[in-house]
Amino acid sequence: MPTIGVAVAIPEPWATQLQDYRTAVGDTMALTIPTHITLVPPTDVDDDLGVIEKHLEAAADRVGPFEVHLRGTGTFRPVSPVVFVSLVEGISQCEQLADVVRRGPLDVPLDFPYHPHVTVAHHLTDDRLDQAFTELADFECRFTVANFHLYVHDADLGWRASCDFALQAATT
Repeated sequence: MPTIGVAVAIPEPWATQLQDYRTAVGDTMALTIPTHITLVPPTDVDDDLGVIEKHLEAAADRVGPFEVHLRGTGTFRPVSPVVFVSLVEGISQCEQLADVVRRGPLDVPLDFPYHPHVTVAHHLTDDRLDQAFTELADFECRFTVANFHLYVHDADLGWRASCDFALQAATT
């Protein structure tokens, strides 16, 4: 039974910059997790990946490219020990894309309400989480989201993109 996730990849140079920061602050999981905005969290699937890929192709046809602006930090503490870079533009588009993707074979329950973000520190001590929150408070970048990815978890290598889905709907 494969474990999959669906996410928007953060483009370079910011993906490496944020992943390197996450590693430097002590979050060793950063080495196995590409920098991303989650659409579908880690999910064990019974379905053939071909069925999921077809579903994701159809989802990509329903959503057009959109702009994302990342700026500043936020946290889910005390509920969850996470510090993240915040979306200040592209929130509703990520929510719409996640809603379309999390149907059919990927209609999975969420542990928490969906909140698009880019994790930069997870399961660290409070002082390390505070450090990430403060040090990345001035982080800012903008990019166009033109696609999303299906990731498959490999026990040795971590999360690896297996398919790319181009957003196809016309934008107005």
